[in-house]
Amino acid sequence: MGLFSLFNAEIAMDLGTANSIVIHNDQIVIDEPSIVAVDKITNKIVAVGKKAQQMQGRENRNIETIRPLRDGVIADFEMAQHLIREFIKMTNATRSVLPPALRMVICIPSGITNVEERAVRESAEQAGAKEIRMIHEPMAAAIGIGIDVLEPVGHMVVDIGGGTAEIAVISLGGIVCNKSVRVAGDDFNDNICEYMKKQHNMIIGERTAERVKMEVGSAVSDLENPPEDFATLGRDIVTGIPIEKYVNYKEIAHALDKSIARIETAVMEALAETPPELAADIYKTGIYLAGGGSLLRGLDTRISAKTKLQVHVADDPLRAVARGTATALKNFNKFHFLIK
Repeated sequence: MGLFSLFNAEIAMDLGTANSIVIHNDQIVIDEPSIVAVDKITNKIVAVGKKAQQMQGRENRNIETIRPLRDGVIADFEMAQHLIREFIKMTNATRSVLPPALRMVICIPSGITNVEERAVRESAEQAGAKEIRMIHEPMAAAIGIGIDVLEPVGHMVVDIGGGTAEIAVISLGGIVCNKSVRVAGDDFNDNICEYMKKQHNMIIGERTAERVKMEVGSAVSDLENPPEDFATLGRDIVTGIPIEKYVNYKEIAHALDKSIARIETAVMEALAETPPELAADIYKTGIYLAGGGSLLRGLDTRISAKTKLQVHVADDPLRAVARGTATALKNFNKFHFLIK
């Protein structure tokens, strides 16, 4: 890089619905929830990331927590700008007497519309980026997993994030066929909230649902090493009194069944559209899972049973997309045609 690096800063960003990861100089410098806390009276940003998440569900009348991204795309343009700007500040990439020109590669869902893509690009520009490039999430995930995406071999990647599940068949540096369904981690949380309301007559918050998912979440009702029942705190619907209920993984598997079935259907549809030669490759290479949703207990087993194929969960699946985005940025000459 030499002298060039003095005048340019390069950042790879996985701008996720639930969490955002930023890589600068081959290091993960930001790994924070995609949440902004705002003072409703002054309209000033109070906190972002983990600090804002701690306020979620505990706000007073003057504080509001906002998640600018929903279903993998920007839902609140202004707050998204603030979120990106604050994350850029936290990287220290532009802190100098002569701030360098900021070059960013941001990963986006494969099913994003032109309008949604433009919203991401404009948010990054307003946050201070001089050059913005995009890479599709399944491609970034494949690179992050360690797949040679340029070879003439078919690979299927399923990236389950907070807002979308991205399914893509990749060969020769391109996406041959893909499915993008807006069913992912947030829907799992909603399913758990609804289940607790119907079956246990209690109301729980979004953060509690996330905790339940992490502690006893499961895609199947028969695990070899089941987790212990989890004490869940919430509010009784009838009395309004705070209560505690124990839930087990079989209950959560039942609560998540329909959402997981939609992801399974999308995987089957993508396989049905795969050219026969690539289908033969996938039979040998199997399916790769990435994203936070892939950590759900038994999900690989369930998808394997449905497809009759081997299913591999990526190492460090939460960061696979971010690492792939950073690799594409670092090796821009090699992957330039994957980045637009």
